[in-house]
Amino acid sequence: MQEKIELIKKLKTEKNAVILAHCYQNAEIDEVADFVGDSLYLSQQAAKTDADIIVFAGVFFMAQTAKILNPNKKVLLPRTESGCLMADMINYHQLMEFKSQHPGIPTVCYINSTAEVKSECDICCTSSNAIKIVDSLNADEVLFLPDTYLGKWVEKQLRNVKVTTYPGYCPTHLRIKPEDIIEAKNKYPDAEVLAHPECHKNVTELADYVGSTTGIMNYAIKSNKKQFIIATEKGVVDRLSRDYKDKKFILIKDNIICPNMKWHTLDDIYNALEKEQYEINVDEKIAKKALICIDRMLEVSK
Repeated sequence: MQEKIELIKKLKTEKNAVILAHCYQNAEIDEVADFVGDSLYLSQQAAKTDADIIVFAGVFFMAQTAKILNPNKKVLLPRTESGCLMADMINYHQLMEFKSQHPGIPTVCYINSTAEVKSECDICCTSSNAIKIVDSLNADEVLFLPDTYLGKWVEKQLRNVKVTTYPGYCPTHLRIKPEDIIEAKNKYPDAEVLAHPECHKNVTELADYVGSTTGIMNYAIKSNKKQFIIATEKGVVDRLSRDYKDKKFILIKDNIICPNMKWHTLDDIYNALEKEQYEINVDEKIAKKALICIDRMLEVSK
């Protein structure tokens, strides 16, 4: 593995490439990644990179977003089958139908969406900034898509905004049930429960803390507690357990794994860089409209 890591680092230098990795990826990818984090952090890094090539160890919509932010750079997705089931739940036509049922209402799209969907929304958000983004619209009602659970969680935090949601969801997070939380708390009474807002509301209501991937990790790192029940994707537990050995991190269930996020290996990263293969492109007209949506998010998130 070390030999492959050195080869990738050599290629990065030769080709002026940057590797962005989401923290749901296999942890081995961190060995070659320049930036590891959640969707907001990676979007921010993509927006300001001076690399000629961006290799995105993530899923398709993330690579699309990087390309929209960098139309003149080469963006590579090492495994093209690495998609997002939530993003696939709404397409352009379904979005337009949803908007037609609620005319004149601002539309917020989760970053887990395609370029075509972003191009017809007012502003984008991630789980890190969803509350801030919705609040920034100063509206009595907003449309939120595709994740109904994140949208309704935002509504509960703001209270004075009606959030009308599209019925999309994350299949991985919905595997977590309230009874799983109760069982884990009984088994580990001293542990705090940290949950992602993509979880069902019956799960987040039982959590001690609800937040994005980065939010969960930062909370656990800064807390004086020593045990944490993690109700989100396994990659978070892998990284926390690796980096903070004085604390115990318990994955809520063994099957909380996003299969699409786990496609990439070091071999895939190497092949993508060496052959400059699986380039992501976005229609120019769609990209220009989607860029407005993304830029608005980045401006509010400064």
